[in-house]
Amino acid sequence: MHLLWTPGGRLVYQYVKKPKKIPRCGQCKSKLRGIQPARPAERSRLCYRKKTVKRVYGGVLCHKCVKQRIVRAFLIEEQKIVKVLKAQQANVGKVSTKKSAK
Repeated sequence: MHLLWTPGGRLVYQYVKKPKKIPRCGQCKSKLRGIQPARPAERSRLCYRKKTVKRVYGGVLCHKCVKQRIVRAFLIEEQKIVKVLKAQQANVGKVSTKKSAK
């Protein structure tokens, strides 16, 4: 609350709202770009495009963290494939040694 002189010469109270904050990334805590700063009650009244960006984890994670998650998921899938291929090759090697022993 601030005291303020009006042009008519009266002294009045002016109610000052809390400052708006830019939402932050849930993982690295950096500011999210493309999202309008607002108070929580005000944010609920904003239209959808001002609250999010059109990307996976749009209003929650920054672009760097999303990229990191995608790369990590890709590498984990690649590791699984390599394990399966090694197991298959080991099985093929065992079968061929049994046949040659006979």
